[in-house]
Amino acid sequence: MTDALLTLAGLTKAYPGVVANDDVSFSIRPGEVHALLGENGAGKSTLVKTIYGLVKPDAGRMILNGAAFAPVSPRAARAAGVAMVFQHFSLFEALSVAENIALGMDNPPGRRRLGARIREVSTAYGLPLDPDRLVGDLSAGERQRVEIVRCLLQNPKLLIMDEPTSVLTPQEVEILFHTLRKLAGEGTSILYISHKLEEIRSLCEYATVLRLGQVVERCDPREQSAAELAEMMVGSALHVPQRAGGERGAVLLEVMGLSLPAPSEFGTSLKNVSFSLRAGEVLGIGGVAGNGQDELLTALSGERLAPTGTLLLDGDDIARLRPDARRARGLLAAPEERLGHSAAPGMSLTENALITGAVRETLTSHGFIRWGRARAFTSRIIETFDVRTPGTEVAAGALSGGNLQKFVIGREILQRPLVFVVNQPTWGVDASAAAAIRQAILDLAGEGAGVIVISQDLDELMDICDHFTALNEGALAPIRAAAGLSIEAVGLMMGGAHDMQDIARETAGEMSGEMSGETPEARP
Repeated sequence: MTDALLTLAGLTKAYPGVVANDDVSFSIRPGEVHALLGENGAGKSTLVKTIYGLVKPDAGRMILNGAAFAPVSPRAARAAGVAMVFQHFSLFEALSVAENIALGMDNPPGRRRLGARIREVSTAYGLPLDPDRLVGDLSAGERQRVEIVRCLLQNPKLLIMDEPTSVLTPQEVEILFHTLRKLAGEGTSILYISHKLEEIRSLCEYATVLRLGQVVERCDPREQSAAELAEMMVGSALHVPQRAGGERGAVLLEVMGLSLPAPSEFGTSLKNVSFSLRAGEVLGIGGVAGNGQDELLTALSGERLAPTGTLLLDGDDIARLRPDARRARGLLAAPEERLGHSAAPGMSLTENALITGAVRETLTSHGFIRWGRARAFTSRIIETFDVRTPGTEVAAGALSGGNLQKFVIGREILQRPLVFVVNQPTWGVDASAAAAIRQAILDLAGEGAGVIVISQDLDELMDICDHFTALNEGALAPIRAAAGLSIEAVGLMMGGAHDMQDIARETAGEMSGEMSGETPEARP
Protein backbone atom coordinates (compact mmCIF):
# COMPACT_ATOMS: atom_id res chain seq x y z
CA MET A 1 0.00 0.00 0.00
CA THR A 2 1.61 3.21 -1.17
CA ASP A 3 -0.36 5.32 1.32
CA ALA A 4 0.49 3.11 4.31
CA LEU A 5 2.04 4.47 7.49
CA LEU A 6 3.57 1.10 8.38
CA THR A 7 4.13 -1.89 6.10
CA LEU A 8 5.32 -5.29 7.31
CA ALA A 9 6.74 -7.55 4.62
CA GLY A 10 7.57 -11.20 5.27
CA LEU A 11 8.42 -10.85 8.97
CA THR A 12 9.61 -14.16 10.37
CA LYS A 13 10.81 -15.00 13.87
CA ALA A 14 11.59 -18.49 15.18
CA TYR A 15 12.41 -19.73 18.67
CA PRO A 16 13.56 -23.24 19.62
CA GLY A 17 10.68 -25.56 18.81
CA VAL A 18 8.28 -22.93 17.46
CA VAL A 19 7.94 -20.39 14.65
CA ALA A 20 6.31 -17.39 16.31
CA ASN A 21 5.89 -15.31 13.13
CA ASP A 22 5.90 -16.95 9.71
CA ASP A 23 6.11 -14.60 6.70
CA VAL A 24 3.75 -12.01 8.22
CA SER A 25 2.76 -9.16 5.89
CA PHE A 26 0.18 -6.39 6.25
CA SER A 27 -0.08 -2.59 6.26
CA ILE A 28 -1.62 0.08 8.50
CA ARG A 29 -2.82 3.36 7.04
CA PRO A 30 -2.63 6.78 8.74
CA GLY A 31 -5.58 7.27 11.10
CA GLU A 32 -6.63 3.61 10.89
CA VAL A 33 -7.70 1.59 13.94
CA HIS A 34 -6.34 -1.82 13.01
CA ALA A 35 -7.09 -4.94 15.06
CA LEU A 36 -4.55 -7.74 15.45
CA LEU A 37 -6.42 -10.94 16.31
CA GLY A 38 -5.33 -14.46 17.12
CA GLU A 39 -5.36 -17.23 19.69
CA ASN A 40 -2.90 -17.28 22.55
CA GLY A 41 0.42 -18.29 21.01
CA ALA A 42 -0.61 -17.12 17.53
CA GLY A 43 2.33 -14.70 17.41
CA LYS A 44 0.72 -11.35 18.26
CA SER A 45 3.09 -10.47 21.12
CA THR A 46 6.20 -11.33 19.10
CA LEU A 47 4.95 -9.21 16.21
CA VAL A 48 4.23 -6.06 18.22
CA LYS A 49 7.51 -6.48 20.12
CA THR A 50 9.25 -6.52 16.74
CA ILE A 51 7.54 -3.28 15.75
CA TYR A 52 8.48 -1.74 19.12
CA GLY A 53 12.13 -2.77 18.94
CA LEU A 54 12.08 -5.48 21.61
CA VAL A 55 12.55 -8.38 19.18
CA LYS A 56 14.80 -8.63 16.12
CA PRO A 57 13.18 -10.59 13.26
CA ASP A 58 15.03 -13.41 11.53
CA ALA A 59 13.76 -12.31 8.12
CA GLY A 60 11.53 -9.69 6.52
CA ARG A 61 11.44 -5.91 6.62
CA MET A 62 9.37 -2.98 7.83
CA ILE A 63 8.71 0.38 6.20
CA LEU A 64 7.54 3.34 8.28
CA ASN A 65 6.54 6.58 6.56
CA GLY A 66 8.19 5.43 3.35
CA ALA A 67 11.57 4.67 4.95
CA ALA A 68 13.17 1.45 6.11
CA PHE A 69 12.33 0.79 9.77
CA ALA A 70 14.37 -1.59 11.92
CA PRO A 71 14.39 -0.32 15.53
CA VAL A 72 17.09 -1.85 17.71
CA SER A 73 15.36 -0.79 20.94
CA PRO A 74 12.11 0.76 22.22
CA ARG A 75 13.93 4.10 22.40
CA ALA A 76 14.63 3.89 18.66
CA ALA A 77 10.99 2.96 18.00
CA ARG A 78 9.73 5.91 20.06
CA ALA A 79 12.10 8.25 18.24
CA ALA A 80 10.56 7.08 14.96
CA GLY A 81 7.03 7.73 16.23
CA VAL A 82 5.91 4.34 17.60
CA ALA A 83 4.46 4.14 21.14
CA MET A 84 3.07 1.18 23.04
CA VAL A 85 0.72 0.70 26.01
CA PHE A 86 1.40 -2.73 27.48
CA GLN A 87 -1.15 -5.05 29.04
CA HIS A 88 0.68 -4.91 32.37
CA PHE A 89 1.24 -1.42 33.79
CA SER A 90 4.85 -0.38 34.35
CA LEU A 91 4.31 2.21 37.06
CA PHE A 92 5.86 2.93 40.46
CA GLU A 93 3.14 3.33 43.09
CA ALA A 94 5.25 5.45 45.42
CA LEU A 95 5.95 8.06 42.71
CA SER A 96 3.65 10.76 41.38
CA VAL A 97 1.95 10.75 37.99
CA ALA A 98 4.46 13.28 36.67
CA GLU A 99 7.45 11.34 37.99
CA ASN A 100 6.21 8.12 36.39
CA ILE A 101 5.63 9.84 33.06
CA ALA A 102 9.07 11.45 33.18
CA LEU A 103 10.69 8.04 33.72
CA GLY A 104 9.09 6.79 30.51
CA MET A 105 10.26 9.74 28.39
CA ASP A 106 13.64 9.94 26.71
CA ASN A 107 13.99 13.71 27.20
CA PRO A 108 11.42 14.88 29.75
CA PRO A 109 10.91 18.63 30.21
CA GLY A 110 11.23 20.36 33.58
CA ARG A 111 8.78 19.39 36.30
CA ARG A 112 6.58 22.49 36.10
CA ARG A 113 6.40 22.39 32.32
CA LEU A 114 5.75 18.64 32.34
CA GLY A 115 2.92 19.05 34.84
CA ALA A 116 1.31 21.69 32.65
CA ARG A 117 1.64 19.45 29.58
CA ILE A 118 0.11 16.50 31.43
CA ARG A 119 -2.91 18.60 32.42
CA GLU A 120 -3.23 20.05 28.92
CA VAL A 121 -2.94 16.78 26.98
CA SER A 122 -4.94 14.62 29.40
CA THR A 123 -7.82 17.12 29.44
CA ALA A 124 -7.78 17.55 25.66
CA TYR A 125 -8.23 13.80 25.16
CA GLY A 126 -10.82 13.27 27.87
CA LEU A 127 -8.40 11.55 30.27
CA PRO A 128 -7.90 14.17 32.99
CA LEU A 129 -4.97 13.57 35.35
CA ASP A 130 -3.49 15.40 38.32
CA PRO A 131 0.30 15.23 37.79
CA ASP A 132 0.96 15.53 41.53
CA ARG A 133 -1.12 12.55 42.69
CA LEU A 134 0.65 9.37 43.78
CA VAL A 135 0.07 6.50 41.38
CA GLY A 136 -0.64 4.23 44.36
CA ASP A 137 -3.76 6.29 45.06
CA LEU A 138 -5.14 5.94 41.51
CA SER A 139 -7.76 3.49 40.28
CA ALA A 140 -6.86 0.99 37.56
CA GLY A 141 -8.55 3.18 34.96
CA GLU A 142 -6.60 6.23 36.08
CA ARG A 143 -3.34 4.25 35.96
CA GLN A 144 -4.05 3.33 32.39
CA ARG A 145 -4.56 7.02 31.66
CA VAL A 146 -1.01 7.61 32.92
CA GLU A 147 0.34 5.05 30.45
CA ILE A 148 -1.64 6.51 27.56
CA VAL A 149 -0.80 10.15 28.33
CA ARG A 150 2.87 9.22 28.61
CA CYS A 151 2.62 7.94 25.03
CA LEU A 152 0.62 10.93 23.79
CA LEU A 153 3.20 13.40 25.07
CA GLN A 154 5.58 11.92 22.51
CA ASN A 155 3.20 12.67 19.59
CA PRO A 156 3.20 9.12 18.21
CA LYS A 157 2.35 8.29 14.63
CA LEU A 158 1.46 4.72 15.64
CA LEU A 159 0.02 3.71 19.03
CA ILE A 160 0.06 -0.01 19.91
CA MET A 161 -2.43 -1.08 22.59
CA ASP A 162 -2.31 -4.57 24.15
CA GLU A 163 -5.51 -5.64 25.97
CA PRO A 164 -6.22 -2.07 27.14
CA THR A 165 -9.70 -2.67 28.62
CA SER A 166 -9.02 -5.71 30.82
CA VAL A 167 -9.25 -3.69 34.06
CA LEU A 168 -11.85 -1.07 33.07
CA THR A 169 -15.55 -0.67 33.81
CA PRO A 170 -17.92 -0.30 30.83
CA GLN A 171 -18.08 3.45 31.48
CA GLU A 172 -14.25 3.71 31.41
CA VAL A 173 -14.15 1.68 28.19
CA GLU A 174 -16.42 4.24 26.53
CA ILE A 175 -14.10 7.06 27.63
CA LEU A 176 -11.09 5.18 26.24
CA PHE A 177 -12.82 4.52 22.92
CA HIS A 178 -13.76 8.20 22.61
CA THR A 179 -10.07 9.07 23.09
CA LEU A 180 -8.89 6.51 20.54
CA ARG A 181 -11.41 7.70 17.95
CA LYS A 182 -10.26 11.27 18.52
CA LEU A 183 -6.63 10.23 18.01
CA ALA A 184 -7.51 8.35 14.84
CA GLY A 185 -9.41 11.36 13.56
CA GLU A 186 -6.24 13.41 14.00
CA GLY A 187 -4.23 10.94 11.93
CA THR A 188 -2.68 8.68 14.57
CA SER A 189 -2.75 5.01 13.60
CA ILE A 190 -3.71 2.50 16.27
CA LEU A 191 -2.80 -1.19 16.34
CA TYR A 192 -5.25 -2.74 18.79
CA ILE A 193 -4.97 -6.18 20.43
CA SER A 194 -7.91 -7.56 22.38
CA HIS A 195 -9.71 -10.82 22.99
CA LYS A 196 -12.96 -8.91 23.53
CA LEU A 197 -14.40 -9.29 20.07
CA GLU A 198 -17.41 -7.02 20.53
CA GLU A 199 -14.93 -4.24 21.33
CA ILE A 200 -13.08 -5.01 18.12
CA ARG A 201 -16.33 -4.79 16.14
CA SER A 202 -17.20 -1.48 17.79
CA LEU A 203 -13.83 0.24 17.46
CA CYS A 204 -11.78 -1.19 14.61
CA GLU A 205 -12.19 -0.72 10.86
CA TYR A 206 -9.74 -3.37 9.72
CA ALA A 207 -8.45 -6.62 11.19
CA THR A 208 -5.55 -8.96 10.50
CA VAL A 209 -5.98 -12.46 11.92
CA LEU A 210 -2.99 -14.62 12.89
CA ARG A 211 -3.08 -18.37 13.40
CA LEU A 212 0.05 -20.35 14.31
CA GLY A 213 2.20 -17.39 13.35
CA GLN A 214 0.71 -16.87 9.89
CA VAL A 215 -1.76 -14.34 8.50
CA VAL A 216 -4.90 -16.35 7.72
CA GLU A 217 -7.58 -13.67 7.29
CA ARG A 218 -8.02 -9.96 6.60
CA CYS A 219 -11.43 -8.38 7.10
CA ASP A 220 -13.53 -5.43 8.23
CA PRO A 221 -14.60 -6.59 11.72
CA ARG A 222 -17.66 -4.34 11.60
CA GLU A 223 -19.05 -6.65 8.92
CA GLN A 224 -18.46 -9.84 10.96
CA SER A 225 -20.12 -11.25 14.04
CA ALA A 226 -18.06 -11.97 17.16
CA ALA A 227 -18.56 -15.69 16.53
CA GLU A 228 -17.28 -15.35 12.96
CA LEU A 229 -14.18 -13.49 14.16
CA ALA A 230 -13.55 -16.18 16.77
CA GLU A 231 -13.87 -18.89 14.14
CA MET A 232 -11.33 -17.09 11.95
CA MET A 233 -8.91 -17.14 14.89
CA VAL A 234 -9.28 -20.81 15.79
CA GLY A 235 -10.13 -22.27 12.39
CA SER A 236 -13.26 -24.03 13.65
CA ALA A 237 -16.65 -23.32 15.22
CA LEU A 238 -16.45 -21.71 18.67
CA HIS A 239 -17.80 -23.76 21.57
CA VAL A 240 -20.52 -22.00 23.56
CA PRO A 241 -20.34 -22.91 27.27
CA GLN A 242 -23.39 -24.84 28.46
CA ARG A 243 -24.56 -25.64 31.94
CA ALA A 244 -26.79 -28.46 33.04
CA GLY A 245 -29.68 -27.33 35.20
CA GLY A 246 -30.19 -28.48 38.76
CA GLU A 247 -30.93 -27.37 42.27
CA ARG A 248 -28.29 -25.77 44.42
CA GLY A 249 -27.16 -27.86 47.39
CA ALA A 250 -26.21 -27.12 50.95
CA VAL A 251 -24.01 -24.20 52.00
CA LEU A 252 -20.36 -25.10 51.43
CA LEU A 253 -18.68 -21.84 52.41
CA GLU A 254 -19.98 -19.26 54.84
CA VAL A 255 -18.12 -15.99 55.40
CA MET A 256 -19.34 -13.67 58.17
CA GLY A 257 -17.95 -10.27 59.14
CA LEU A 258 -14.58 -10.77 57.46
CA SER A 259 -12.32 -7.74 57.90
CA LEU A 260 -8.66 -7.51 56.96
CA PRO A 261 -6.29 -4.51 57.04
CA ALA A 262 -4.62 -3.50 53.78
CA PRO A 263 -1.31 -5.34 53.23
CA SER A 264 0.45 -2.09 52.28
CA GLU A 265 -0.08 1.63 51.98
CA PHE A 266 -1.56 1.16 48.52
CA GLY A 267 -3.64 -1.92 49.24
CA THR A 268 -7.33 -2.11 50.16
CA SER A 269 -8.80 -3.15 53.49
CA LEU A 270 -11.67 -5.65 53.53
CA LYS A 271 -14.65 -4.31 55.45
CA ASN A 272 -17.16 -6.65 57.08
CA VAL A 273 -17.46 -9.00 54.12
CA SER A 274 -20.26 -11.56 54.46
CA PHE A 275 -21.70 -14.08 52.00
CA SER A 276 -22.52 -17.76 51.60
CA LEU A 277 -21.83 -20.16 48.74
CA ARG A 278 -23.86 -23.28 48.00
CA ALA A 279 -22.94 -26.52 46.31
CA GLY A 280 -23.35 -26.17 42.55
CA GLU A 281 -23.39 -22.35 42.70
CA VAL A 282 -21.20 -19.93 40.77
CA LEU A 283 -20.95 -16.60 42.58
CA GLY A 284 -19.56 -13.72 40.53
CA ILE A 285 -17.72 -10.85 42.19
CA GLY A 286 -17.08 -7.83 40.00
CA GLY A 287 -15.19 -4.66 40.73
CA VAL A 288 -12.68 -2.25 39.27
CA ALA A 289 -9.12 -3.49 39.89
CA GLY A 290 -7.72 -2.38 43.23
CA ASN A 291 -10.93 -2.54 45.25
CA GLY A 292 -10.00 -5.55 47.37
CA GLN A 293 -10.07 -8.46 44.91
CA ASP A 294 -6.55 -9.67 45.69
CA GLU A 295 -7.11 -9.16 49.40
CA LEU A 296 -10.32 -11.21 49.34
CA LEU A 297 -8.65 -14.10 47.52
CA THR A 298 -5.70 -14.17 49.92
CA ALA A 299 -8.09 -14.07 52.90
CA LEU A 300 -10.11 -17.00 51.52
CA SER A 301 -7.05 -19.03 50.47
CA GLY A 302 -5.36 -18.55 53.86
CA GLU A 303 -2.34 -16.63 52.58
CA ARG A 304 -3.33 -13.89 55.03
CA LEU A 305 -5.33 -14.63 58.16
CA ALA A 306 -8.10 -12.14 58.87
CA PRO A 307 -8.07 -10.87 62.48
CA THR A 308 -11.87 -10.69 62.59
CA GLY A 309 -14.60 -12.72 60.96
CA THR A 310 -15.78 -16.31 60.61
CA LEU A 311 -15.01 -18.74 57.78
CA LEU A 312 -16.85 -22.05 57.71
CA LEU A 313 -16.02 -24.66 55.06
CA ASP A 314 -18.62 -27.42 54.96
CA GLY A 315 -19.49 -26.48 58.54
CA ASP A 316 -15.90 -26.54 59.87
CA ASP A 317 -14.11 -23.42 61.11
CA ILE A 318 -11.07 -22.77 58.86
CA ALA A 319 -10.37 -19.16 59.87
CA ARG A 320 -7.00 -19.99 61.47
CA LEU A 321 -5.84 -22.54 58.89
CA ARG A 322 -3.03 -21.83 56.44
CA PRO A 323 -3.24 -22.49 52.66
CA ASP A 324 -2.05 -26.13 52.68
CA ALA A 325 -4.53 -27.07 55.39
CA ARG A 326 -7.36 -25.33 53.52
CA ARG A 327 -6.34 -27.07 50.31
CA ALA A 328 -6.38 -30.44 52.04
CA ARG A 329 -9.98 -29.75 53.09
CA GLY A 330 -10.96 -28.74 49.56
CA LEU A 331 -10.69 -24.94 49.30
CA LEU A 332 -8.45 -24.14 46.32
CA ALA A 333 -7.60 -20.78 44.78
CA ALA A 334 -6.06 -19.36 41.59
CA PRO A 335 -4.75 -15.79 41.97
CA GLU A 336 -4.84 -13.12 39.26
CA GLU A 337 -1.08 -12.62 38.94
CA ARG A 338 0.14 -15.53 36.86
CA LEU A 339 3.90 -15.12 37.13
CA GLY A 340 5.17 -14.92 40.68
CA HIS A 341 1.91 -15.75 42.46
CA SER A 342 0.05 -18.47 40.55
CA ALA A 343 3.26 -19.87 39.07
CA ALA A 344 7.02 -19.60 39.57
CA PRO A 345 8.39 -18.48 36.17
CA GLY A 346 11.81 -20.13 36.48
CA MET A 347 10.44 -23.51 37.53
CA SER A 348 9.22 -26.23 35.18
CA LEU A 349 5.54 -27.00 34.66
CA THR A 350 6.00 -30.21 36.62
CA GLU A 351 7.49 -28.31 39.54
CA ASN A 352 4.66 -25.78 39.35
CA ALA A 353 2.10 -28.59 39.37
CA LEU A 354 3.83 -29.98 42.44
CA ILE A 355 3.64 -26.66 44.31
CA THR A 356 -0.13 -26.77 44.74
CA GLY A 357 -0.97 -30.38 43.87
CA ALA A 358 1.31 -32.20 46.28
CA VAL A 359 -1.37 -32.86 48.92
CA ARG A 360 -4.52 -33.58 46.93
CA GLU A 361 -2.71 -35.50 44.16
CA THR A 362 -0.38 -37.35 46.61
CA LEU A 363 2.70 -36.24 44.71
CA THR A 364 4.96 -36.85 47.72
CA SER A 365 5.53 -39.87 49.95
CA HIS A 366 7.37 -39.83 53.28
CA GLY A 367 9.05 -36.56 52.36
CA PHE A 368 10.13 -37.67 48.88
CA ILE A 369 8.75 -36.29 45.60
CA ARG A 370 7.02 -38.84 43.40
CA TRP A 371 8.26 -37.41 40.11
CA GLY A 372 6.48 -39.95 37.95
CA ARG A 373 3.10 -39.04 39.45
CA ALA A 374 3.97 -35.32 39.24
CA ARG A 375 4.80 -35.58 35.51
CA ALA A 376 1.68 -37.64 34.86
CA PHE A 377 -0.45 -35.01 36.62
CA THR A 378 1.25 -32.26 34.61
CA SER A 379 0.65 -34.14 31.36
CA ARG A 380 -3.02 -34.50 32.26
CA ILE A 381 -3.31 -30.73 32.78
CA ILE A 382 -1.60 -30.04 29.44
CA GLU A 383 -3.81 -32.49 27.55
CA THR A 384 -7.13 -31.64 29.21
CA PHE A 385 -6.72 -27.87 28.94
CA ASP A 386 -4.89 -27.76 25.60
CA VAL A 387 -1.80 -26.02 26.97
CA ARG A 388 0.47 -25.30 23.99
CA THR A 389 3.91 -26.35 25.21
CA PRO A 390 6.68 -28.70 23.99
CA GLY A 391 6.57 -30.69 27.23
CA THR A 392 6.23 -30.93 30.98
CA GLU A 393 9.75 -29.69 31.75
CA VAL A 394 9.39 -26.34 30.00
CA ALA A 395 9.72 -23.36 32.35
CA ALA A 396 6.41 -21.69 33.21
CA GLY A 397 7.84 -18.33 32.19
CA ALA A 398 8.38 -19.60 28.62
CA LEU A 399 4.65 -20.06 28.02
CA SER A 400 2.49 -17.35 26.50
CA GLY A 401 0.24 -15.61 29.00
CA GLY A 402 -2.88 -17.38 27.80
CA ASN A 403 -1.31 -20.84 27.86
CA LEU A 404 0.05 -20.28 31.35
CA GLN A 405 -3.43 -19.21 32.45
CA LYS A 406 -4.90 -22.43 31.06
CA PHE A 407 -2.25 -24.40 32.94
CA VAL A 408 -2.92 -22.62 36.25
CA ILE A 409 -6.70 -23.02 36.02
CA GLY A 410 -6.41 -26.64 34.92
CA ARG A 411 -4.00 -27.45 37.75
CA GLU A 412 -6.60 -26.39 40.32
CA ILE A 413 -9.76 -27.75 38.68
CA LEU A 414 -8.26 -31.22 38.14
CA GLN A 415 -7.69 -31.45 41.90
CA ARG A 416 -11.49 -31.64 42.35
CA PRO A 417 -11.97 -28.76 44.80
CA LEU A 418 -14.96 -28.55 47.11
CA VAL A 419 -14.76 -24.75 46.77
CA PHE A 420 -12.78 -23.02 44.03
CA VAL A 421 -11.92 -19.31 44.19
CA VAL A 422 -10.47 -17.81 41.01
CA ASN A 423 -9.47 -14.23 40.19
CA GLN A 424 -9.61 -13.22 36.50
CA PRO A 425 -9.93 -16.77 35.09
CA THR A 426 -9.77 -15.74 31.41
CA TRP A 427 -7.62 -12.62 31.60
CA GLY A 428 -5.58 -12.32 28.40
CA VAL A 429 -6.99 -15.61 27.05
CA ASP A 430 -8.34 -15.96 23.51
CA ALA A 431 -12.01 -16.61 22.78
CA SER A 432 -11.64 -20.35 22.29
CA ALA A 433 -9.58 -20.88 25.44
CA ALA A 434 -11.88 -18.59 27.42
CA ALA A 435 -14.87 -20.67 26.36
CA ALA A 436 -13.05 -23.84 27.44
CA ILE A 437 -12.15 -22.38 30.85
CA ARG A 438 -15.70 -21.18 31.42
CA GLN A 439 -17.04 -24.61 30.48
CA ALA A 440 -14.62 -26.23 32.95
CA ILE A 441 -15.88 -23.89 35.69
CA LEU A 442 -19.50 -24.72 34.85
CA ASP A 443 -18.70 -28.44 34.78
CA LEU A 444 -17.04 -28.15 38.18
CA ALA A 445 -20.13 -26.47 39.60
CA GLY A 446 -22.32 -29.07 37.87
CA GLU A 447 -20.45 -31.77 39.80
CA GLY A 448 -21.43 -30.08 43.07
CA ALA A 449 -18.53 -27.74 43.84
CA GLY A 450 -19.04 -24.12 44.83
CA VAL A 451 -17.19 -21.60 42.67
CA ILE A 452 -16.34 -17.94 43.29
CA VAL A 453 -15.32 -16.06 40.14
CA ILE A 454 -13.71 -12.67 40.69
CA SER A 455 -13.47 -10.83 37.38
CA GLN A 456 -13.54 -7.47 35.64
CA ASP A 457 -15.03 -9.15 32.55
CA LEU A 458 -18.70 -8.42 33.01
CA ASP A 459 -19.81 -10.46 30.01
CA GLU A 460 -18.05 -13.43 31.55
CA LEU A 461 -19.75 -12.98 34.90
CA MET A 462 -23.19 -12.62 33.35
CA ASP A 463 -22.62 -15.72 31.19
CA ILE A 464 -21.62 -18.17 33.92
CA CYS A 465 -22.74 -16.84 37.31
CA ASP A 466 -25.90 -17.59 39.26
CA HIS A 467 -25.48 -14.63 41.59
CA PHE A 468 -23.52 -11.40 41.37
CA THR A 469 -22.05 -8.88 43.75
CA ALA A 470 -19.34 -6.20 43.48
CA LEU A 471 -16.40 -5.08 45.57
CA ASN A 472 -15.92 -1.35 46.06
CA GLU A 473 -13.24 -0.05 48.43
CA GLY A 474 -13.18 -3.41 50.20
CA ALA A 475 -16.92 -3.60 50.84
CA LEU A 476 -19.28 -6.09 49.22
CA ALA A 477 -22.55 -5.02 47.63
CA PRO A 478 -25.76 -6.95 48.36
CA ILE A 479 -25.81 -10.18 46.36
CA ARG A 480 -28.29 -10.28 43.47
CA ALA A 481 -29.45 -12.88 41.00
CA ALA A 482 -27.36 -12.46 37.86
CA ALA A 483 -30.32 -13.01 35.56
CA GLY A 484 -31.88 -9.68 34.62
CA LEU A 485 -28.96 -7.44 35.64
CA SER A 486 -27.84 -5.20 32.77
CA ILE A 487 -24.17 -4.54 32.07
CA GLU A 488 -24.81 -0.85 32.77
CA ALA A 489 -26.26 -1.61 36.18
CA VAL A 490 -23.39 -3.93 37.02
CA GLY A 491 -20.90 -1.25 35.98
CA LEU A 492 -22.53 1.18 38.38
CA MET A 493 -22.40 -1.39 41.19
CA MET A 494 -18.69 -1.80 40.52
CA GLY A 495 -18.32 1.95 40.83
CA GLY A 496 -19.97 2.00 44.25
CA ALA A 497 -23.67 2.51 43.45
CA HIS A 498 -25.08 -0.38 45.48
CA ASP A 499 -28.68 0.74 45.88
CA MET A 500 -30.68 -0.97 43.16
CA GLN A 501 -33.35 1.71 42.94
CA ASP A 502 -30.66 4.33 42.32
CA ILE A 503 -29.09 2.09 39.68
CA ALA A 504 -32.45 1.66 37.96
CA ARG A 505 -32.88 5.43 37.74
CA GLU A 506 -29.30 5.97 36.54
CA THR A 507 -29.58 3.42 33.74
CA ALA A 508 -32.75 5.15 32.46
CA GLY A 509 -34.80 2.10 31.76
CA GLU A 510 -32.00 -0.36 31.05
CA MET A 511 -33.10 -2.31 34.09
CA SER A 512 -36.43 -4.09 33.81
CA GLY A 513 -39.55 -2.64 35.35
CA GLU A 514 -39.15 -5.09 38.19
CA MET A 515 -36.44 -2.90 39.66
CA SER A 516 -38.69 0.13 40.02
CA GLY A 517 -40.51 -1.30 43.02
CA GLU A 518 -39.18 -2.38 46.36
CA THR A 519 -35.57 -3.44 46.60
CA PRO A 520 -35.45 -7.25 46.44
CA GLU A 521 -34.00 -9.29 49.23
CA ALA A 522 -30.25 -9.60 49.19
CA ARG A 523 -30.49 -13.33 48.69
CA PRO A 524 -33.14 -15.32 46.82
